Amino acid sequence: MSTHIVKNLKKLASTPLRRDALAILEAGIRGVNTGEALRRAMRRDGNVLRVGSRRFHLDRYHHVYVIGIGKAAAQSALALERILGPHLTGGIALDVQHVRTRLIKSIAGSHPFPSLPNMQATGEIMGLLKHVDSRDLMIVVVSGGGSALLCWPHKLKCDDVSAITRVLMAKGATIQELNTVRKHLSEIQGGQLARLAYPATVLGLIFSDVPGDDLSMVASGPTYLDTTTVADARRVLAKYHILKACRLPHCDIIETPKDSMFFRHVSNVLIVSNALAAKAMRDEAQRRGYQARIFSTELTGEAREVGHMLAHMSRPGEALIAAGETTVTLRGTGHGGRNQEAALGALAAVPDDGLVLACASDGIDNSLHAGAIADAVTRAHATHRHLSSATYLARNNTFPFFAKTGDAIITGVTGVNVSDLFLSLRAAR
Repeated sequence: MSTHIVKNLKKLASTPLRRDALAILEAGIRGVNTGEALRRAMRRDGNVLRVGSRRFHLDRYHHVYVIGIGKAAAQSALALERILGPHLTGGIALDVQHVRTRLIKSIAGSHPFPSLPNMQATGEIMGLLKHVDSRDLMIVVVSGGGSALLCWPHKLKCDDVSAITRVLMAKGATIQELNTVRKHLSEIQGGQLARLAYPATVLGLIFSDVPGDDLSMVASGPTYLDTTTVADARRVLAKYHILKACRLPHCDIIETPKDSMFFRHVSNVLIVSNALAAKAMRDEAQRRGYQARIFSTELTGEAREVGHMLAHMSRPGEALIAAGETTVTLRGTGHGGRNQEAALGALAAVPDDGLVLACASDGIDNSLHAGAIADAVTRAHATHRHLSSATYLARNNTFPFFAKTGDAIITGVTGVNVSDLFLSLRAAR
C-alpha cells in the first residue's frame, strides 16, 4: 500500500525535477501532520495534561469535552481520544470528513459554503456548550475551514451566509475581510463560543491557515476576544456591494463579545502554522541538493499574478518556497481554485528548466484537485491537446485545463490545513 500523499504521484513524476518537487511538497504536508503535531504539543502524565507551559489537572474537572471545528478536527479527535484516555467525557468533531471515533462524535459537513447539515451540527455543539459550567474543561480544536463548517447566523439563513460568502470570494475579498463579516453574522464565531462556554475552562488548540497567524481570524476566531467591530463588517459589506449583489434588504450583523470576563478562563495555543510546512519543505529541498530559501509564509495577492511572479524568481539550482493564501477575482464562469489559477498563471512564464507547483495543504482546491504543476511538460501536454492556457485562464476555468493535461495534483482530504504551499524550482546547470 502506497504511503505517498500525492495519489497520482507515479503519473506526475515523469522528470527528475518533478520527482524532487513532489517529494518536497509531501515533506511539507507531513511536517504539519495533525496527530503528530498534537502529540508534540501536548502530553498527559497521569492526571496532568501539559500543553507548553500550561498544566491542567484533569482530575479536578467533572467533565472533559472536545469540540473540533475545521479540516483538522477529525484527525484531532482521533489523537485526543488517545491522549486524554479515561479522562475524556465526549465531544463533537465537525470536519469535511467523517472518521470512526470512540467517544467524540464525528460529523461531516460542507465547505466552502455552509449547508443545513453544518447548521444541525453547529446546533449540537451549542447544545453541549449550554450544559457546561465552571467544573468542566472544554478543549476546542480550531482549524481552517471552520468558518464555513460552523453555521449559526443571527437572523439570517445559512443560504444567506452562503450567498454572502460566494460574492465576497468571487470579488477577491481577503480572508481577513471575509472572516470579519462572518464573525458579525454569527452567534458562535468571533469569541461567541467562549462566551457560550463561560465559566468553563477553555483550551483552544489552533491550527492556523491564516497568513501571518492572526489567530483571531482562524475559523473566524470562536475562542478569541475579537477586536473587529460591527463598523468594520459594514465597511466590507459596503466595499463589495454585498446587500445588492445578494438581493438582501438588510444584513442583521451583531457585535462580538467585548467583555474580557468571558475570556478569563480561556487559553489559546498555536499548534501548527504554515511556517512548519515551509521549513519541512526547505529541509527536504536542501537534502536533495538545492539551495533552498523560504520566500514568504504570508504570500497573498491575485493568484495568477503570484504564479507568474514565482515563475521568474528562482535561480538555477534553487528551490524557492512560499506559503499563504491568494485570491481569485472571478472574470469568467469556469471551475477551479486559487492554486490551479496560480499554476496556470505561471505556465507561460516558467523556464524550460524550471517548475512552479501550487497546492492546497488540505487537498481541496475548490475541486477534486489539490493544485497543479506548471512546467515545460505541462506546456507540451497543452500543445498536444490544442489547449490555450490564456483562454482557460481568462475564464477562470483551471480545473478542466489541468484535468485534460493530466498535470493536476490529487491528494484527497489530507486532514491538515495550513493555507497553500508554493514551490518554484530550477534545475542546476
